[in-house]
Amino acid sequence: MLQNDPNQSKFNFLSYLNDFNPWDNIKIMHTNVPNDILAGITVAVIAMPLALAFGVASGLGAEAGMWAAICGGILVGLFGGSTTGVSGPTGPKVVQLAAIIAATKLASGQPDVVFAMSMVFLSGLICIVLALMKIGRFIYYTPYSVVSGFMCGIGVIIMLLEIPPMLGFATPNSVMGAIKQIPYDIMHEKPHALIISLATFATILLWPRLTKKQWLPAPLMGLIVGTSLAHLLQFRDIEYIASMPVGVPHLYWPDFSRFGDMIGGAFALAGLCIFDSLLTCLVADNMMNERHNSDREIFGQGIANLGCGIVGGVTTATATMRTVANIKCGGKTGLASIVHGLVLLALMLGLAPYASYIPMACLAGILLKVGIDIIDYRVLPVLHRMPFMDSICFWAVLILTISVDLLVAMGVGITIAFVRIVQELGQAYEQNVVSLTEIDRPLPADVSIPEELKEKVLKLRLEGPLFFGVSDTIYRTSSALVDYKYLIIRMARVPMVDMSGAYLLDDIIDKAHKQGAIVFFTGLRPQVERTLSRLLIIEKVTKENCLATFNDAILHIEEIEKDQRQ
Repeated sequence: MLQNDPNQSKFNFLSYLNDFNPWDNIKIMHTNVPNDILAGITVAVIAMPLALAFGVASGLGAEAGMWAAICGGILVGLFGGSTTGVSGPTGPKVVQLAAIIAATKLASGQPDVVFAMSMVFLSGLICIVLALMKIGRFIYYTPYSVVSGFMCGIGVIIMLLEIPPMLGFATPNSVMGAIKQIPYDIMHEKPHALIISLATFATILLWPRLTKKQWLPAPLMGLIVGTSLAHLLQFRDIEYIASMPVGVPHLYWPDFSRFGDMIGGAFALAGLCIFDSLLTCLVADNMMNERHNSDREIFGQGIANLGCGIVGGVTTATATMRTVANIKCGGKTGLASIVHGLVLLALMLGLAPYASYIPMACLAGILLKVGIDIIDYRVLPVLHRMPFMDSICFWAVLILTISVDLLVAMGVGITIAFVRIVQELGQAYEQNVVSLTEIDRPLPADVSIPEELKEKVLKLRLEGPLFFGVSDTIYRTSSALVDYKYLIIRMARVPMVDMSGAYLLDDIIDKAHKQGAIVFFTGLRPQVERTLSRLLIIEKVTKENCLATFNDAILHIEEIEKDQRQ
């Protein structure tokens, strides 16, 4: 009836799309204007050196990081699902993109920018499709051991990749390349580059302890100190950021002629974008005592990555450092994120040439601190006391993140956690089998079942979801069922049943019928009854043997016995 009502269908469709309506973000932007503007400017100051550093680390150049921060700030501020989230290039996503760019370079050795931007654009489309599929809620089911191993792995990757540029050498294309390169770089380090990187790192480390001025954040102060020191000491033998073009960005229209080559990378970027963004949103929720809209956040990230693919920016996600800074500076609506994007846009349109004065070693010092901050220090003191399966999950995710691939690591970690929880559910599942003589509850007053028959009336009580994870436990219990005439399967506390559980019941029924026994279901819930009916299992028991209560089944057995005696 509901499906045939066009007005009701239209209402549901509009309600469904309302999750992605930017008006919910826009209508609250007037509620915190002064603090949002101040927070936006402060976050822009923090984001600028990080965006420059991430752009360089990606292999596409410093300007690519800036355009990504601009797109992320403005578009996610409008379309995102967290009122305090600030989007832009992040360590995990840049590491992933850099690996893809390194593997798809042109014959000249230059990055294939059109291919890379088309893949970023495609990852945005994938995010939008996944948002429309409402997959955002699943972030709440990610085990902590997976999250912790993932974040520690990303931190180690960033630190390993930044050691060579800190020593005055080019950033490696991969983690394994960095591990092989580091011993040589240490033996042949360039003192001037090391001085600048360490000065930058030390400034970022010490500045928060020396001042509480939030308008001059530590990354910016590190950038100022490192750059100033390089020019005051006239270090000409170290690398500086290549000059960035001032003005409007170069536009890249998507080219899907190599769709087969880019779809895997696009899915990897989209998956990491979702994971990275929603984890940061969970952090913001805890700080603000709010709850973000996960599907809208994924949708906003999709829009932002579409923009990045067109203007030549690296891929984006909601950034933890910028989001936390935004909250601490008083930002409460998407206006702060938009202001942050507009400030960066102004820099790109007029002030970008000044970036060529920044030493690469200075950016390496900034990113080294980012890598250290990403590591989950909450779990480090308890590594040796973690539960066994959590420990396996953590180390598997950590090692695979560093050595193989970020998404492979997440997939393996979630799989290990999934297998573990299914195993524990199976072991904890409650069921028991008793005969009528062992039941301590009083039988109906009008029931007179002979004592010798009571031993042949068995009750199989099931409690909890009947799914594949508990099938083995119940099967072993049911295997002990012997020498009975009636079997009452109590289902009142079974909220759902999947195909594995349904066919387990089917096997129990078949076994009972082979012994000449009669099977009863009691307390079937509507959803469970529908599933069993569709799989033709109710037919084997018959409708008349599906009863409301255990006592109803006992009365029915009494009637059957009376008919047989007559």
